[in-house]
Amino acid sequence: MQAVLDRLSAFDRQSRATADLDLQAEVDALPLSTRFALGKEITPVQKAFFDRHGFILFANVATQPELDAIYAEICAIQDRWLAEGRKKVFGIPLFVGKDHLGHPFIQRFAFTSMFSDVIRDFVRDPRFEPVRRLVGDNARVGDNEKDGVVFNRNLNVPGTTYRSLGWHTDGLRDIFYLRGIKPQLNVGLHFDRCTAETGGLRLIPGTHKQGLVSTLLRKPYFVSHTPDPKEIAIETEPGDLTVHDGQAWHRVERSSVVGPESLRRTMYVPYLTDDYQPKHEDSPTPPYHYLGMALRRARKLRAELKAKLGR
Repeated sequence: MQAVLDRLSAFDRQSRATADLDLQAEVDALPLSTRFALGKEITPVQKAFFDRHGFILFANVATQPELDAIYAEICAIQDRWLAEGRKKVFGIPLFVGKDHLGHPFIQRFAFTSMFSDVIRDFVRDPRFEPVRRLVGDNARVGDNEKDGVVFNRNLNVPGTTYRSLGWHTDGLRDIFYLRGIKPQLNVGLHFDRCTAETGGLRLIPGTHKQGLVSTLLRKPYFVSHTPDPKEIAIETEPGDLTVHDGQAWHRVERSSVVGPESLRRTMYVPYLTDDYQPKHEDSPTPPYHYLGMALRRARKLRAELKAKLGR
């Protein structure tokens, strides 16, 4: 009897190994630009694709009316915060530049779902449950943790403060907090069509599996914008949802378009699994944000100097 059980066990192991090989072969055959459909569950192929490359794109997850409703909330939040003279939200600095007309223009909003029921309800819609479970069965939306639900507006016009974002991994934040690097997935909703020619998210596939040395030293954090031979451009349409591992090297490329047509809008939802760490209006500014503020000031001074010399 034991011999029979051993043979059945060996057959089962061989069958699983064959199925795994078939799954990997199917993933290998898929182009990196594959646009998946988000269903009630993450499929084995989708999970294997994500595990292999460190990112995945789900097409047409949000409708245009939903995008319009969220953006109306963002514009209302901007009006409120500018009227209040806000510089920070829960300790996180606002990125405030100018739009194509020279008006004040908030380009990075933190904790947006804390100021909008529309956004708060949207990020909890049941359609996102498979993505939440991809992070972990106990993952939660961090409305008032980290930087909260972040809304970005990259714009390429004179006076803007957020055209692009240099190479980085999200492990730097954990290092500043003097703790081990923790897993994190970036879940982004895209509001505009973005092609390789018009900028947007760049990522080096597979680098989410790199070691600590590569995480720390592969590139100069945030100051390096140089294209990498192994990077890919993640092209999106309005309503697309992207998920990428925060430990992978990634950046945001500056748009080749100048003017209001260069606007690229994204909203990032934090799914968290670590200890609950809420923030409030009196929360201190994390150290890594001081680095970002210093870099933005340096870029602004350089731009002003260049403009003066060009006159």
